[in-house]
Amino acid sequence: MTEAMSRPTLEAVAARAGVSRATVSRVVNGGDGVREPLAERVRRAVDELGYVPNQAARSLVTKRHDAVAVVIAEPETRVFADPFFALQLRGISKELTAHDSQLVLLLTEGRDDHARVGRYLAGGHVDGALVFSLHLDDPLPVLIQRAGVPTVFGGRPGWSEGSAPSETAAGAAAPVFVDSDNRGGARAAVRHLVGLGRRRIAHITGALDQTSAVDRLDGFRDERPDADPRLIVESDFTPAGGERAMRELLDNCPDVDAVFAANDLTASGVLRVLRERGLRVPQDIAVIGFDDMLPLAEQTDPPLTTVRQDIEEMGRLMARMLLGGLDRRGGDAAPGGGEPSGVVLPTTLVRRASA
Repeated sequence: MTEAMSRPTLEAVAARAGVSRATVSRVVNGGDGVREPLAERVRRAVDELGYVPNQAARSLVTKRHDAVAVVIAEPETRVFADPFFALQLRGISKELTAHDSQLVLLLTEGRDDHARVGRYLAGGHVDGALVFSLHLDDPLPVLIQRAGVPTVFGGRPGWSEGSAPSETAAGAAAPVFVDSDNRGGARAAVRHLVGLGRRRIAHITGALDQTSAVDRLDGFRDERPDADPRLIVESDFTPAGGERAMRELLDNCPDVDAVFAANDLTASGVLRVLRERGLRVPQDIAVIGFDDMLPLAEQTDPPLTTVRQDIEEMGRLMARMLLGGLDRRGGDAAPGGGEPSGVVLPTTLVRRASA
């Protein structure tokens, strides 16, 4: 290979800048102690030669890999079919890109994948992890904390009301999370339906092994504590699940006059069944969703009244909190432990034609 085709070396940059190799290393790896005129000469030489730092060597100096694992506790078919995940990933990606950090996407198809993810994180390949769509019996939090990897969770962890996992790594940090006000948003949706004069208000839940679905159900019950149990139908956050639940609801409670669906995808399935049955929305049955995922919510027939949560901002904030924590503690897991703590973002009712 000719010299022109070979990869520029640290020594070549040092020769071009007229400084020592150690000086170049400090500048390239963000170290202190180099006067600005010398640092500028090094940066100019790096640009002229097209030098790219060796990541392995850089990691030895900085103790950082400039990579973050994003772990979604769902199978591939669910992740790529649900726009919620695309929005959250977009927010995460924007923040990581702004900090010159790589996103490593890890999905879980089954229990064997949980162990694989745990081994990967424990192997020291990434600086930290962003984890979301956890289920209540999910072993991932224990595996991640056992690995001692700095982590931010998307959504309230399932142990936030008492029992944190007991098999965590010695000295592991208390779990940190970013969530939306699911319970408050659900209360606002039901209050709106009551204000419209609706009396037989139903709730089609999300998967009740996830805290977001549980919180939305709790918000519904806050406003309708004496609701007929038949007006609560469990579903799974999908359009098909919304269709199944709506058919069951109409069969068991034909006098229902409003539905609060756990998310917009569920609501889209509800609307489809109502059209099939010849029921008018909102004249016969009012419908409210949760998420405000555009363009879905605007393109349903009729456009969907829904509770807005800023999904992209949740992803961005998760990444920001993780990177900020790494900067403060030099890339190492923080000492301590205890109950989860986090940020809960507000939700807003967005009124459209369906309710």
